[in-house]
Amino acid sequence: MAIRTTVFRGLTYNILIEEFQDRDAAGHVNGYVASIYVETASARHLIRRSRLLGAAEHLRREIERDGIQAFRRFARN
Repeated sequence: MAIRTTVFRGLTYNILIEEFQDRDAAGHVNGYVASIYVETASARHLIRRSRLLGAAEHLRREIERDGIQAFRRFARN
């Protein structure tokens, strides 16, 4: 079991991604959950949870491609 945390820093809030991934001895995926949070100075709010393998990587590419526009989409949620 491995939990990987990625933080994208913004001006007023951060986007925090926690990925849980479990594999068996043969390398097959037993479970995967990506939780995406908006983190402000005072709180952390869950905005999306996905069980699709690679969901965090998709979000990472979206933020790299769209920059601040991706942050604005999360601010509306």
